[in-house]
Amino acid sequence: QVQLVESGGGLVQAGGSLRLSCAASGRTFTFSMYALGWFRQAPGKEREFVAAISRSGITSYADSMKGRFTISRDNAKVTMYLQMNSLELEDTAEYYCAARLTGERGTAYYKPNDYNNWGQGTQVTVSS
Repeated sequence: QVQLVESGGGLVQAGGSLRLSCAASGRTFTFSMYALGWFRQAPGKEREFVAAISRSGITSYADSMKGRFTISRDNAKVTMYLQMNSLELEDTAEYYCAARLTGERGTAYYKPNDYNNWGQGTQVTVSS
């Protein structure tokens, strides 16, 4: 089992940038064996896919995030990142990181049900 902790959220003006981090920990786990993802949930809305990265570094993004968000991972630091640029009011949400232990190196998973390890979330608020 792996524990995930998000950080880096906050209040930012529209057009600004934030970098979220997701740090992993656990008694016995190998970070490189996990596919990772970012999701977000706004009040009254369902949790939605933001970005995902496979074990081998293949990335996938929701259409509205392409060109603005960048997902990355540092296996040595057991941390995943989400660089968010050109933030919009609609990006306001609680952001969650997720991890899935998998034997597939090249698959980036985009469905919440694909993941069984979740962080507690970090709030991102974009103001006008």
